[in-house]
Amino acid sequence: MKSSNFIFEEETEWEELSEGVRRQIMGYDDEIMLVKVDFKAGAEGALHTHPHRQCTYVVSGVFEFAIGEQTKTVRMGDALYLKPDVEHGVKCIEAGILVDVFHPVRKDFLN
Repeated sequence: MKSSNFIFEEETEWEELSEGVRRQIMGYDDEIMLVKVDFKAGAEGALHTHPHRQCTYVVSGVFEFAIGEQTKTVRMGDALYLKPDVEHGVKCIEAGILVDVFHPVRKDFLN
């Protein structure tokens, strides 16, 4: 299970997740996955947990992230690390894009 070596944005479908949130799976194999998530202002990613390690890079926009007991505002150029099984969620303050990296691959994201 793996993606192509080259993944072009214009050739990669967006998946609508909820009102104002969509994602593109930009590359993966059995061990790692790169996902781009586009948020409109006011959109939210509900609180949830998963057994994957996650790093997130803020490409653009302003977001309020809750990770465990902490809530902080992050902006373009900031990043986050999420341990497995820690509850987290996000609210978009100003429209933007996040890039998430997961280990291992999020099989639940694949059709």
